[in-house]
Amino acid sequence: HFITVEEPVQEDQGKAVLLGPDVEQQDWSCFRMVYQVTGSASLQVQKRTDGESFDQVLWTTQNPSESWLIASIDLQNSTETFKIVIEGKLGEEQGSSVSIFEIKISDKYCIECNFEEDHLCGYTNKQNRYMNWRVGKSDDAAVNEGTGQYMYVDSADAKSFQEVAKLMSPMTTVPMSGCLSFQYQQYHAGDHLFTLFSRDQTGQYQELWRADLPENNNVNWSPETKVWIPVQVDLKAPYPIELVFEVAFNSAHGGYMILDDISFSPEFCNAGTEPTFDPSVANCDFESGYCQYVQTQIDSPLWRRVSVRPNIYTAGDHTTGAGSFLLANSRFSLQSGYVSRLFGPPMPGNQKYCLKFFYSLQSLIGTDQVLSAYLYYGDSIKQEQIWTQNYKIKNVWIAVELTIQSSQKNAQVVFISTCKNIWSCVSVGLDDIKVTLGDCALLASSVSNPSHCDFEAGLCGFTQDKEGDSSDWMLARGPTPTSYTGPRGDHTTGVGHYLHIEASVMLPGHKARLLSSSLRGSRETQCLQFYYHMYGSGIGQLSVYLQTGQENQDKLLWMSDGEQGISWLRASVNYQYDQQHQIVFEATRGASVRSDIAIDDIVFERGPCREYADDHIPHLHLSGNNNDIQSVNFK
Repeated sequence: HFITVEEPVQEDQGKAVLLGPDVEQQDWSCFRMVYQVTGSASLQVQKRTDGESFDQVLWTTQNPSESWLIASIDLQNSTETFKIVIEGKLGEEQGSSVSIFEIKISDKYCIECNFEEDHLCGYTNKQNRYMNWRVGKSDDAAVNEGTGQYMYVDSADAKSFQEVAKLMSPMTTVPMSGCLSFQYQQYHAGDHLFTLFSRDQTGQYQELWRADLPENNNVNWSPETKVWIPVQVDLKAPYPIELVFEVAFNSAHGGYMILDDISFSPEFCNAGTEPTFDPSVANCDFESGYCQYVQTQIDSPLWRRVSVRPNIYTAGDHTTGAGSFLLANSRFSLQSGYVSRLFGPPMPGNQKYCLKFFYSLQSLIGTDQVLSAYLYYGDSIKQEQIWTQNYKIKNVWIAVELTIQSSQKNAQVVFISTCKNIWSCVSVGLDDIKVTLGDCALLASSVSNPSHCDFEAGLCGFTQDKEGDSSDWMLARGPTPTSYTGPRGDHTTGVGHYLHIEASVMLPGHKARLLSSSLRGSRETQCLQFYYHMYGSGIGQLSVYLQTGQENQDKLLWMSDGEQGISWLRASVNYQYDQQHQIVFEATRGASVRSDIAIDDIVFERGPCREYADDHIPHLHLSGNNNDIQSVNFK
């Protein structure tokens, strides 16, 4: 038997949801599912934990297939009981379906396999015309317990020596590092190559291990001995990779290769192996200093750490709107012909990194490109340019994402600001530097987080309140239509989307209400964090409510009214409610058309808000000219 979702069953429902039993395993385990998706259907596996309003998406697919496929998902050590939730959607196309044939949770890592089961633990052979990995069975019980199944490649299959037999593991789904073990037999070892690679989602290979030639080994290679050779290889997989076992023959008498018993341990094989590099040492929001970033003494003037109080002329930092950032070429230190260099911490080579940071031009009088990023190799003068500033938008924090990979042993990221002459210089800000392991494009396209909404792919389950208001929130990009009100760009990237009320199509006192999807609630404190923008002389009010459906009146959680300056400001709200509920964002139009209110980057988190409380964000009512020198504080 198998279970399926088809159109007659589905009717008008958006999705079919299958809820699993409680899972109490504390050790690492592997969730394996045999499934098939056809047409425009999609399938998603989620993890539901008590106290979380949103399910964590573990795996998703929208790729149709003509046969059963195997999904392998690693479930990390957990001290909390959770449920697996499987969600199927049919999409628009006629005849679409989602089917599941088998689900199994086993007490091991998904890349482990002894090849005893029919589905071979999700390992697949890359089909060649002649030479392929095949399943073998041993009659010798001493070779292996049970049925003695293993994988093998035989040179008798080779018709041309260009073919390479490839056996591929399931793709890892969570970061892991440790010791990979397996055993192999080979015959006529000098006539073939046996190699183990890791391959990431971009298709980039990295050699992990290669079989020794017989002259480097003391094992007797006569066919009678059938010696199993154990192998241990240190594996670092901070982002998704698959193992690729490759065999190539260079003669028709290349013999054979047998592989079996792949296992994994979270401890490295060699005690001296350096742990996976933690790239968070290169993260900095400059709220409490320069972190690990340093400047050379020969450069002057230096990058300065500053904060800007919310005002209607100069934008504050990206982190909170009222915090600290770095500023170069400021009008207090402007000199012709200087260079300011900011060096990040050293990062090991032969590793892919995703570097993300934000920059902001404080004025547009200049014509020069004032900010560039380089890779610097400490033992030489050599610098490699990886980016230079391209957008010219005043007072907007623009996000930059760069995938970097240095072939050298150690590299440092260097931010360089130049000022050729005093008339073409632009003050430039730098904030929220973050480095993660992996390719930026893959990190961006990886599994979505339903508890975060940046409005780049729509409303994320938020809906307009059609009953309790007189207007709607609008999705926008760039500045709003009315001058002297609304943001110039969004908070997420500076060039993306946000939600706002357009005051020019509303009357004073009109409200727009945005409802979240239904949240499960928790006995624990929950954190709601979002960014809001309230610039304009006629700004009304922004309120956040808790709607329970059991009371006539919504409970007010947070409120701000009046003009707050041109920065995106961060709001953090702690609340607790243990029943199903919704969060409501309500914007009220003020007295004039200069009353555009915007929101962006809404995040729901379990537990109290970390690091910053809402009272760290000043709510100032500004009037008159506030563009005095006191609004910039140098630290």
